[in-house]
Amino acid sequence: MTSLTIPNAVRRLLSTDAGWSPLALRIPIGVIFAAHGAQKLFGAFGGYGLEGTGQFMASRGLTPGYLMALLVGSAEFFGGLALLSGLLVRPAAATLAFAMLVAILSVHISHGLFMANNGYEFGLALLAASVSLLISGGGRLSVDAALTSR
Repeated sequence: MTSLTIPNAVRRLLSTDAGWSPLALRIPIGVIFAAHGAQKLFGAFGGYGLEGTGQFMASRGLTPGYLMALLVGSAEFFGGLALLSGLLVRPAAATLAFAMLVAILSVHISHGLFMANNGYEFGLALLAASVSLLISGGGRLSVDAALTSR
């Protein structure tokens, strides 16, 4: 049986020097993103689904709303699953960080910091966690680490 040869560019994308600590971010942040994506895509957990989310996004100037809802819902749902599994953590984290930056700037910034006023504190925490995972990679207990250790 021949071993899988991973090109150097892909190896760099998947590589991680981090130990076990990214797992402490990947699991809860992955669950949060996947759940929020499921709200947007499927209407799960009391969410509004693509239609309702699309209407909200269009009302905030993010048009076409349905497409924007599909994009952000997919980024959150599949990005969250990527974080949970530890597969393609850096690209997922970059996508999620961008999504959080857009959410902060387009929806929450005008309400101030605190969540009680629909502010940006939760989005900022998710942005910080995403950037941290973008920098560190998936860590030791990740599919990325298993693929690059061969």
